[in-house]
Amino acid sequence: MMDVKAGDQASFELLLRKYRTPLVSFLHRMVRNSTEAEDLAQEVFLRVYRARKQYAPSAKFTTWLFRIATNLALNALRDGRYRQMEVSLDQPGEAGESGDSEHAAIQLPDGRPGVEQQLVARARAAIIRRAIEALPEKQRAAVLLHKYHELEYAEIARILDCSESALKSLLFRAYETLRIELAPLVTPDAVTAEPRSAQPASR
Repeated sequence: MMDVKAGDQASFELLLRKYRTPLVSFLHRMVRNSTEAEDLAQEVFLRVYRARKQYAPSAKFTTWLFRIATNLALNALRDGRYRQMEVSLDQPGEAGESGDSEHAAIQLPDGRPGVEQQLVARARAAIIRRAIEALPEKQRAAVLLHKYHELEYAEIARILDCSESALKSLLFRAYETLRIELAPLVTPDAVTAEPRSAQPASR
């Protein structure tokens, strides 16, 4: 990004190639509309480019990038501009930055899965997606950034503009909700893989 600030167009294109896919994946899970997720991602990178002259590395680039994306997504949801789309059982999960998806939370037996196993996995993945989509907006953003993009607490707290203790309380409530909603599918530990440190601080 410092090279982009200095006027290197090739560096900006490199950032686009590296971060576009995880960004679109995050935005799609937030606004639940693939077309609008693409539009929002384009707006994020447009804002990054416009702010290049003022860029100062006070935090990780990913923290800055996802903060812009989160604010745009939350504003869009609150404005009611994007309607919720139904999740098809035939639709594979969107890949994240590391190529993971909701399918990663479903452990299939070793070997080549049969058609029936694939259908079951897709059905379960759709249920998981709907459970996450049903979370309140900030809880959903926190879970996506923590579980699917594997950002650290400090990064997520800066993105959501809250303290780390407030973030841990937010995640705790979100994961408790998911444990209840997904209990028929898998064990609580398998659903969240949430460390004990994410429990809210005692009052």
